[in-house]
Amino acid sequence: MSVKALRARLTREDVARLASAQDDEGRALAARKICARISMPGMTEAERTAANAILEVLANDAAEIVRRALSVTLARSPSLPREVARKLAADIDSIAVPVIAGSPSLTEDDLTEIVRSGVVIRQLAIAGRAEVPGKVVRELVMRGGDPAVQRVIANDGAHFDAGSYALTFERYRQQPAMLEQFVERSSLPLEVTEKLINVISEAAVERLISRHALPPQLAVELAENTRERATVDLVEQAGLSQDPRRFVQQLQMNGRLTPSLILRALFRGHMSFFEHCMAELAGVPHAKAWLLIHDAGPLGLDALMERSGLPRRILPAVRASVSAYHSLEVGAQGPEDIVKFRTALTQRIFTHFQGAPEADLQYCMDRLELDMATLAEKAIPSDARKAG
Repeated sequence: MSVKALRARLTREDVARLASAQDDEGRALAARKICARISMPGMTEAERTAANAILEVLANDAAEIVRRALSVTLARSPSLPREVARKLAADIDSIAVPVIAGSPSLTEDDLTEIVRSGVVIRQLAIAGRAEVPGKVVRELVMRGGDPAVQRVIANDGAHFDAGSYALTFERYRQQPAMLEQFVERSSLPLEVTEKLINVISEAAVERLISRHALPPQLAVELAENTRERATVDLVEQAGLSQDPRRFVQQLQMNGRLTPSLILRALFRGHMSFFEHCMAELAGVPHAKAWLLIHDAGPLGLDALMERSGLPRRILPAVRASVSAYHSLEVGAQGPEDIVKFRTALTQRIFTHFQGAPEADLQYCMDRLELDMATLAEKAIPSDARKAG
């Protein structure tokens, strides 16, 4: 698309308004149209150079509304030249913040420079970007205002390395409420999880336990109430564990790998944990345990149960659970799909088998109620929760 074609797609009135120094709103409208054309693919290098020259003119327009039209329209566009993005990012907040928050044209160095300016609203915009590079995260942790640091801590798109975690713990060692924001991330290194346990509030510990895998030994210790203010549900930790084999071995070493724990985990759909339990107790490789459970018919599972030393009385419940698990499908792995799967699994087990221990069945019902309550709470906007 040539500049001539670009002009042809605008009305004469648009072009006239863009050139007028007296009709700010008209120039802003024309600016938006030009930006939309520039964002379209297929421009040659010469056309891109000419288009960038137009953007330079718009970025220097005396009218705030014109510069804002440029900022909002191209805030997330890779077509915005870096120098124009930098110019807009240095403008007044209403123009700068959209570009700072989303422009891919700003480099790590550009973002670092903005953090060092000390303007909290701009630091907040960076902290909330879909991707925050590690270098920028470190700068925010060291120099950012508390609101910006709080936002970047909870932002899954912010790349924390070991150094950034350490700097955050050092800066906020006397402010556990800030460190609690790490709980909101979808994943945490195990060593960070372990450090958080020792500094955050009891309520935050409970959220941490429900969302993140704990180191196996720590999970066992918490379950045994070595820390009075926190307890841990080992069944749910089994499902969260990134290394189920090690988790099972730790439970076995501590005498916690009980039939009830194994059955409850199976009722909750933690199949990988169940496989590793059977492998550990039967003294066979995980691959062989998997084959006997899933691919060798009922006799394979019977033989594995016999070798594991688990009581024969739970075999029917185990068999019913494995059969129910195979008859269902987990959805796209979102929280709602997992709850639906567990609900269907529990119903299928209850329908086809009535002999499971009552305490274990009640445990599953209680956990399902908790799952549903958690989903319902997440569905309510935060403002509404505060108002309630």
